[in-house]
Amino acid sequence: MAASLNDYFNEQFGIKEQDIRTFSPLTLAYIGDAIFDVIVRSILVNKGNTAVNKLHSRASSIVKAQTQSLIIRTIMDDLTDEEKEIYRRGRNSKPHTKAKNASTIEYLDATGFEAVMGFLYLKGDMDRVCEIVRLAIEKADLDILK
Repeated sequence: MAASLNDYFNEQFGIKEQDIRTFSPLTLAYIGDAIFDVIVRSILVNKGNTAVNKLHSRASSIVKAQTQSLIIRTIMDDLTDEEKEIYRRGRNSKPHTKAKNASTIEYLDATGFEAVMGFLYLKGDMDRVCEIVRLAIEKADLDILK
């Protein structure tokens, strides 16, 4: 068995390990967005059977740019120096898309948050990913575990 989910995928599909420090912050944000979404959806689903439209509504309210911006501003002091640097790289990137219902600042904050999540996932540090999500739930008072 592989050491992490990402390692498992690489093993299963014959993909050679890459140096993630060379990845663009937008690439990190791309996978980080998906990982955060899977975690939020998993939490909601594992709390019990619920109508899909309610699951989607609750998940969407948490994974949207405005909420991710709130999360990163709330937990910034809890990030390591390395994570803060990844966040800055993500926030300062030049995304080619724009959020539908968020300000530019919120969208850039969210991109930085997603870059951190993606970096940690690709690094194989799911314990830290979950720790950050726990901090986000507690400090940003997310209505996900209630």
